Amino acid sequence: MGLTPAPTDILTVEEMTAADQAAATSGTSISTLMERAGGGVADAVMARFPKGPVAVLCGPGNNGGDGYVAARRLAQAGWPVAVAGTPREALAGAAAEAAKGWSGEVAALSVKALDGAALVVDALFGAGLKRPLDPALQDLLRAVEATRTPIVAVDLPSGLDGDTGAPLGYAPQAALTVAFHRKKPAHVLEPGHSLCGEVVVVDIGLAPTAGPKLFENTPALWIDQFPWPKTGGHKSQRGWLMVVSGGVSSTGAARLSSRGGLRVGAGLVTLLSPPAAVIVNAAHLEAVMLKPFKDADELSEMASKAQAVVIGPAAGVGEATRANLLALARLDAALVVDADVFTTFKDDTTTLFAALTPRDVMTPHPGEFERVFPGLLKASPERISAAREAARRAGAVVLLKGSDTVIAAPDGRAAVNTNSTPWLGTAGSGDVLAGLIGGLLAQGMDSFEAACAGAWLHGAAGSAFGPGLISEDLPGLIPQVLAGLHASRNPN
Repeated sequence: MGLTPAPTDILTVEEMTAADQAAATSGTSISTLMERAGGGVADAVMARFPKGPVAVLCGPGNNGGDGYVAARRLAQAGWPVAVAGTPREALAGAAAEAAKGWSGEVAALSVKALDGAALVVDALFGAGLKRPLDPALQDLLRAVEATRTPIVAVDLPSGLDGDTGAPLGYAPQAALTVAFHRKKPAHVLEPGHSLCGEVVVVDIGLAPTAGPKLFENTPALWIDQFPWPKTGGHKSQRGWLMVVSGGVSSTGAARLSSRGGLRVGAGLVTLLSPPAAVIVNAAHLEAVMLKPFKDADELSEMASKAQAVVIGPAAGVGEATRANLLALARLDAALVVDADVFTTFKDDTTTLFAALTPRDVMTPHPGEFERVFPGLLKASPERISAAREAARRAGAVVLLKGSDTVIAAPDGRAAVNTNSTPWLGTAGSGDVLAGLIGGLLAQGMDSFEAACAGAWLHGAAGSAFGPGLISEDLPGLIPQVLAGLHASRNPN
């Protein structure tokens, strides 16, 4: 079975509204779209849950209209369905037309409407909601959660901001969310991503987005660029990655990066070590080569043959790391900038940004991000905007780590990684990620795609191991992840 060809682009609420309006302008009515959407909800429910009593909660707008269509389709398929919602006479437009198609009773929105339900469809409010739910509706949804009755959300769990993924005070936990046409930011950003449960995207016949700039990070986004080795090739054709080690008591992080780069396919990997740390590093290295350097000039000379260099993991904070970064920035190699570099330059970001190019990748966690982009995460409404602005300021790709890692390029492209796992929250995990990205850059992958691929491989490796994961495990998991990726690309 090949890679899923599903679209990876993500639309904001405004963009999704524009897509709906464009369809209506071209002759596809909102009622037709609603019929397709509600039918998709019913199909998703029937494919995933045993037949049983369903309570459909319908709001006053188009989301409620989708719910009425879903209720009718489920009832036609023989499911026991009860509907509770806004009175029919209070509805307008396509939602009113959809409600006319439901011949059964419409009860008031109350806890009583949940009696006997084995499943609840939340069609109260979709992504366009910009205010907290009324307290009575919050109480109703909390009552559903208290009984552990599975919730199927139409578009989004009610009360979730479609562009930020943040609850507007409160949003329920769904078992399944049925989205339409494309995912929205709330489907991929935390905590929305977790609150949505499984997300199914239903094709309702809208036109593809022209020139999308926001994506979900799946292999479909970058697999065509992935640097698989060629028959008859050799190590020198697979790129040379170099990694800068810290001092004698801080060498492990760079070795983790080196091993990550080697496992992801770099043909040659060299650890560049301060002289005092050479013996410590030598005792732990096998396939990774080792070279000492005494100062920035010697580092620059040694790294002149590299296609990519990782600098930052436990490199040390201070003048030496500053000089090393600036020396490496004068070379042709792509840089992966991590960890101690951000602290070193926190009071002189102008110099750091001037040294970087769009080929380079910065990999900060939120604390490090704050050091070089102070206040940006607080000022932006969500992580996508913050990462995009950071990439624009730095003139480099920015990978903002987290359970919903965001990768942004200076040209405005951004991707959200959704395959992370809490088991990756362990010391040294980010060092391996830096090495994965560096190894892909060394093999010629473009920086945005390399950062996206590295983040996805990192998440897949963490999920493959699960509980008890430590960072030393991660490089050894990469081969099985790559094998699965290669098999899915070449099923025969």
